[in-house]
Amino acid sequence: MTAETLGHSLMTQFEGLEFRPVTLPFVSSLDKAQEAVRRIDRAAVDEGLRPIIFSTLVQDELRDVVMTANGLFLDLFSAFVGPLERELNTRSTHRAGRAHGIADLAAYTTRINATNFALANDDGTGGDYAHADVVMMGVSRVGKTPTCVYMALQYGVFAANYPLTEDDLEAGTLPPRLEPFRAKLFGLTIRTERLQQIRNERRPDSRYASQAQVQYELRAAEALFVRYAIPTLDTSEASIEEIASRILNTTGIERRLRP
Repeated sequence: MTAETLGHSLMTQFEGLEFRPVTLPFVSSLDKAQEAVRRIDRAAVDEGLRPIIFSTLVQDELRDVVMTANGLFLDLFSAFVGPLERELNTRSTHRAGRAHGIADLAAYTTRINATNFALANDDGTGGDYAHADVVMMGVSRVGKTPTCVYMALQYGVFAANYPLTEDDLEAGTLPPRLEPFRAKLFGLTIRTERLQQIRNERRPDSRYASQAQVQYELRAAEALFVRYAIPTLDTSEASIEEIASRILNTTGIERRLRP
């Protein structure tokens, strides 16, 4: 629950009574506070009981409005803010959302641009490999997409990915689209049984998840990586964080951001 959120719960089960919880999120303006009051008052009439209002509002003017509603108003912050102010010998700003401010606009812009790039160049779409820092290759479900997005969000890396299709694997040669960017390629692989498990969760009892298909795809992909001297990483037991870190360490790609 954020500082802008008004948690409003109607009675539903307390010693024989029933509760029907309702959440009114982001009460961040006088208009929204007044609308919250109207909803609470209407609920009091409809239910024949005064609602219990759990509030995390920090702005005094909004709290003052909501307190006029026909309900039991419980301020969840009041028990903590006062003692904290006294202990720290300072006063709260009573302003919502301060933790979400953009302290470093350049870092924020880099993170957003890198994330947009990863999404625009996911699974072979887009194909803007000229501006990519790395282009990940691999068969379906080896972890290409989440790794690209993680690297973009955490490090500002421009990561694209390319899924090796059956046509690519049968040809046994580098897809023409990737040929000019050999130096940026990085292969992801995985153990057969692990990939089977992942694919079975997506498409149970399908050819896509069969042992024969998985073995063939992995064997052909790994042969391609060897043929073109593409660095590879086995993702079987690795977390996304570890995969990203190992790729960056292996390639020497610049981390534009630090987590």
